[in-house]
Amino acid sequence: MLPVILLILKETLFHQEWEIRESGILALGTIAEGCMNGMTQHLPELIPYLIRCLSDKKALVRSSTCWTLSRYCHWAVVQPNHSYLTPLMYELLKCVLDSNKRVQEAACSAFATLEEEACTELVPYLADILQILLFAFKKYQAKNLLILYDAIGTLADSVGNYLNKEEYIQMLIPLLIEKWNVLKDEDKDLFPLLECLSSVTRALQSGFLPYCGPVYQRCVSLMEQTLNQSMAHTQNPGQFEAADKNFIIVSLELLSGLAEGLNGHVGQLVQQSNIMQLLFQAMQDPMPDVRQSSFALLGDLTKACFHHVAPYISEFMPILGQNLNPEVTSVCNNATWAIGEISVKLGSDMRVYINLVLKDLIFIMNKPNTSKTLLENTAITIGRLGYVCPNDVAPVLQQFIRQWCITVRNIRDNEEKDSAFNGVCNMISVNPDGVVEDFNFFCDAIVSWTNPKQDLKEMFHKILHCFKEQVGEENWKRFTEQFSPTL
Repeated sequence: MLPVILLILKETLFHQEWEIRESGILALGTIAEGCMNGMTQHLPELIPYLIRCLSDKKALVRSSTCWTLSRYCHWAVVQPNHSYLTPLMYELLKCVLDSNKRVQEAACSAFATLEEEACTELVPYLADILQILLFAFKKYQAKNLLILYDAIGTLADSVGNYLNKEEYIQMLIPLLIEKWNVLKDEDKDLFPLLECLSSVTRALQSGFLPYCGPVYQRCVSLMEQTLNQSMAHTQNPGQFEAADKNFIIVSLELLSGLAEGLNGHVGQLVQQSNIMQLLFQAMQDPMPDVRQSSFALLGDLTKACFHHVAPYISEFMPILGQNLNPEVTSVCNNATWAIGEISVKLGSDMRVYINLVLKDLIFIMNKPNTSKTLLENTAITIGRLGYVCPNDVAPVLQQFIRQWCITVRNIRDNEEKDSAFNGVCNMISVNPDGVVEDFNFFCDAIVSWTNPKQDLKEMFHKILHCFKEQVGEENWKRFTEQFSPTL
């Protein structure tokens, strides 16, 4: 279609009448995804033209141009010397402060897309970006404020810890906290603000410490109020109205952000609150989104301050086991991840819980059409169980090893992959027969590593050489001849 469209676009994009020009700009954005390859050669000419259109007299032209530029901003980001990124960014920021609300909205959304694409490329411009976004904060009315929260949260996700500079913190946090203090507990405008704050806390890490106390307390109290209201409604629906459980979900997510950002420092806050009892309730909520967020927080608290989680493990573990249902992917995913994090911390004490979870994890591992993320999380958790309790998991190695190897080969080198591989190597040492039939899959998984740590490298060496010795030179030669050249 592109050759046909280009002929029409040549006439419409540069037309004297603004309605026709706007329709061309809109069409140009619409084809971005499907025609990207063919469009690339025209972009050095089109992007500067579109940037000029951001100053058009007509608001509709400006707002449509914001959207169309967001569809091509990936190209602008990767050009050398920021030659397109810089003008695009500054002109979009001008539109963020436009007098027309529709343009403000389109510009904020487009800028959030640019942030996702550019990530740390934006670091040199952080002071300017924050200044304009915070100026918009004072200017915007209710509806557009919600989009602005998203732009600030996305900025935090994109630049991460680069935001943790005293001058940026002083610009940003007091304003967000001021909004936070003005909004009442039952105000739904809290949702986007809480989401924004959870991104900011992850990015600022220890920089958020001076502000964390009141924010943490309010999240806990929001959870408590909503859970109590929900229980009252269940027991007496005529007298109490249903609770809006989004208050629990966004509070859990912000608490996760605090746990991840503050790491060990969050322990003090946990100790002084009843968060563990509330988490126990939330983990059993009938609403999947509530359970999903509660398992995420459980995993984050396990990493940050396990000594506060440890006393509750015997109550939490059966609930995690009951939620290993691959039909509810997001819940299952977070429950699986939390089990893996807990097993690493519990060590050999995990043995008493293996039977609660292992069968379901193996079922998920072998289930066709399971989502990639869930498969990867399940593989890592099974590996971690084998890492802490090799003797308990090794006897069933044959039931999952092939699918395990196929799954982990797609995970990039990281700590989780390292602990999972250590676990599988431990299990192979205990039960070498369990891997014999699928040994070529294991070899394939080994070469998925770019840079394994020394201890893991030595385990690979030991397993390969033992296998070679056991089968003998002839068989080994026949075995390796089946390998693909890269393997």
